[in-house]
Amino acid sequence: MKTPFYNRRSFLIAAGLGGLSLATAPRGLIGAAWAQDGLAPTETMRGGSNNYRPNAPLVDNLGRGFEMSGTVRRAGDGAPLEGVRIQIWAATTRGGEREPSNHGSVLTRADGTYRLEMEQIVPNFGQPHGHLAYDDGAYRTVFLRPVMPSASDTSLTADFVLAPA
Repeated sequence: MKTPFYNRRSFLIAAGLGGLSLATAPRGLIGAAWAQDGLAPTETMRGGSNNYRPNAPLVDNLGRGFEMSGTVRRAGDGAPLEGVRIQIWAATTRGGEREPSNHGSVLTRADGTYRLEMEQIVPNFGQPHGHLAYDDGAYRTVFLRPVMPSASDTSLTADFVLAPA
């Protein structure tokens, strides 16, 4: 039996080729199963569930002047999800996050989009932010708490990518 010859040069070449194959391999071989198919699920944000109210009512709007919108897609293939309930709440000119008139839910359209008009968001604990949640069981629960660049912004977009529960 012939013994292979290893030296520093052959080791560096082998390590380089291994690293190159990992860098160029399909994402599913080196990452999460969702990355294999393309679109990874949205991770829940810390602090996103503050003042969440299960089954917040479906509403047409929560006031005027500020728009929350986004798209809801399925992890993996990125297909838009219709009829998904997204709950939205925030501290607004009406009051804090616990104010009932600052809570409502909307359903996504056939193209996966949703939209809700509400009163102007105001900073809460020094940050202007909104809360959005998916929590209906068919997919894993996701709570989002995106922070706005400025308290004078009049819109906020938050997209969801949901993974089956």
